[in-house]
Amino acid sequence: MSQLVDAFGRQVEYLRLSVTDRCDFRCVYCMTEDPCFLPKDHVLHLEELAWIAQAFTELGVTKIRLTGGEPLVRSDCDQLVHLLGKLPGLKDLSMTTNGSRLSKFAKPMFDAGLKRLNISLDTLNPELFTQLTRNGKLARVIEGIDAAIAAGFERIKINAVVLKQQNDHEVIDLVNFCRDRKLDIAFIEEMPLGEMDERKDARHCSSDEVKAMINEYYPLQLSNKRTGGPARYYTMADSPIHIGFISPHSHNFCHECNRVRVTVEGQLLLCLGNEHSIDLKSIVREYPGDIERLKTAILQGIKLKPQQHVFDNNGVQILRFMNSTGG
Repeated sequence: MSQLVDAFGRQVEYLRLSVTDRCDFRCVYCMTEDPCFLPKDHVLHLEELAWIAQAFTELGVTKIRLTGGEPLVRSDCDQLVHLLGKLPGLKDLSMTTNGSRLSKFAKPMFDAGLKRLNISLDTLNPELFTQLTRNGKLARVIEGIDAAIAAGFERIKINAVVLKQQNDHEVIDLVNFCRDRKLDIAFIEEMPLGEMDERKDARHCSSDEVKAMINEYYPLQLSNKRTGGPARYYTMADSPIHIGFISPHSHNFCHECNRVRVTVEGQLLLCLGNEHSIDLKSIVREYPGDIERLKTAILQGIKLKPQQHVFDNNGVQILRFMNSTGG
């Protein structure tokens, strides 16, 4: 049982650990077109990331997801996977990726001990893909998805952020893509992190709207599948895949939140939609090897975890961008 219990009785068992704020895409819901990335000396070293992960697992965390930015732009990411895979008590080691480098790294990551993948894919239209990512190539991502399947990854999940009048007409195409490849898919409401011009347009598309689109073609049945994350999953009678909805706006899931994030700069973020944080990097660098001091700081930080976030559609509420937050 986790020792990390917040002031509202929620047990924290899930850590999202960012390994970089850099990315080879510039997605319109994630960052500005010309982002400012962290200087190298501000970024946690490989051993520091592994040490923080060890402290969390010793406190009862059983699930770690590596995030970014794009984790696979970091050249030593496979070494980190090796280190984390050896941690006692860690039951689930996964990664969120944009898929652009999976054709090269899927097999090495699988062999290093990575268990699961979430792959971002918002459109199947090559031109729109390049527009939404500002520079990405759809063909590379699809090659990466197929490479991950070939490498042996199971329970691969596609993540799709749906934006009104941009890619909402492709919801069924994305479902069919996943049906064909037997991939789960989660549709995500855009989160108001970071200020960008594109968000000034009315582009919010709710999970209820997406679910209604799917129900016209494939009647959905509520599933009892739970992954420890915020998604609510549904099934279809004629397919083994699950369709999830992550709804930070329309269906707040804070009452059962079991996760925290650590940014690549070493900030322990207690909530995606609030600014509460604890500086772990200063402890890691001032007291190297003192894991008890690090664990004490984490335990104290958990007490600051707020009861909930409040997202609405009236502009930016959190100034940090998603790539700096850790996906």
